[in-house]
Amino acid sequence: MKISVIGAGRVGATAALLMAQKELGDIALLDIPEVADMPKGKALDLSETAPIEGFDSRLSGGTDPHIIADSDIVVVTSGMPRKPGMSRMDLLKTNANIVQAVTRNIIKHAPNAIILTVANPLDIMCYVALKTSGFPPHRVFGQAGVLDSARFRFFIADELQVSVEDVQAMVLGGHGDSMVPLPSYSTVSGIPITHLIQKDRLDQLIQRTRDGGAEIVSLLKTGSAFYAPGAATCQMVESIVCNKRRLLPTTCFLQGEFGLNDVYIGVPAVLGKNGVEKIVEVPLIKEEKDALARSATDVHAGQKAWEESRKS
Repeated sequence: MKISVIGAGRVGATAALLMAQKELGDIALLDIPEVADMPKGKALDLSETAPIEGFDSRLSGGTDPHIIADSDIVVVTSGMPRKPGMSRMDLLKTNANIVQAVTRNIIKHAPNAIILTVANPLDIMCYVALKTSGFPPHRVFGQAGVLDSARFRFFIADELQVSVEDVQAMVLGGHGDSMVPLPSYSTVSGIPITHLIQKDRLDQLIQRTRDGGAEIVSLLKTGSAFYAPGAATCQMVESIVCNKRRLLPTTCFLQGEFGLNDVYIGVPAVLGKNGVEKIVEVPLIKEEKDALARSATDVHAGQKAWEESRKS
């Protein structure tokens, strides 16, 4: 397998290291010409961890798009990061232009690749990549729910003082303020968290999950989260490369599933060698259905705003 990471910043480099450590394939780091030899330097630095970590994946870096030629998977992390006080929607116009340019390079150099989008605002950037590439939807999807679910799982484990290994959680919807954590599908060793955590405290953990990215941005002052997003990206790539067919919350293009159409939003999906192998529709209570519909409305508005900006 050849895996390319477009955007050699902190998220891209972290994902590249974790994927190399798991020997998921050879990895190419691509960035813009303005950064000169930075991606080449990062690839060399990562490569020099190989004797210590014991992996044989080969890493390369550069600014010439040809470096991604014949990639099986392209991870798109490129884009302007959020700054304190900035919402994901504030990034829309700038990052849409970046993702369009990146996608055109994928079409040219890796026309058979699976595109895994990580750039924000995530759901809308998936839509931009889909419309620009013309690829089938099962080959264009995004990483958000794995990260959001990981945050929710950590907060639950920390609250109950139990191992994170025993905590499972599911977060659907858009990647932002309208995400939909699902307590009804969140458990500790099979025990629903609604049996273990009082509702008022659980509501606080759900809100902290929604604010998870902004909380880190406010603490870092410059830049945004990268270790957990890199790990979440690696988990999704591993499921594809190894055809594990893991059921993971994935930002997918819905065409009738959950009663929603023509919108990218986080839902449970099986990830395998072909990308999104199956979207799994799980029963939702009315409150959850309504929250998912509201989240889809927000994403629809962003998709429409981008479409209108293209015409102007």
